[in-house]
Amino acid sequence: MKAPRPAFAIATIALAATAWLSFRPPLLAQTTGPGPAPSGEYATIRWSGRENTHVIRPGGHVEFIGAELRKLSRPDRCDERAFYMNAAMNGLVKEGWEFAGMSPDEIVMRRSPAR
Repeated sequence: MKAPRPAFAIATIALAATAWLSFRPPLLAQTTGPGPAPSGEYATIRWSGRENTHVIRPGGHVEFIGAELRKLSRPDRCDERAFYMNAAMNGLVKEGWEFAGMSPDEIVMRRSPAR
């Protein structure tokens, strides 16, 4: 049995890739089509060490919160990251934000629009 020719294999891969790109759903959701409008705004708390931790607010405004975190006294055996991220979350909760999700270095907070 003969091994497949490289040109045939390349043509087959190119045809499959073209078909996949032609028939796949769009990567980004359409914002002008029917469906519910966005129902809130989001802020992200980004851990970058106590001095550089910051909150990214809606509209792209970045607020470094290291000065506020330095005012807190952390217990000796308490994890630094967990303690300060919790304090940042509690500060945003006082402003009407609620927890929406997290990754290892970020916490996403959500706020519903005022009615």
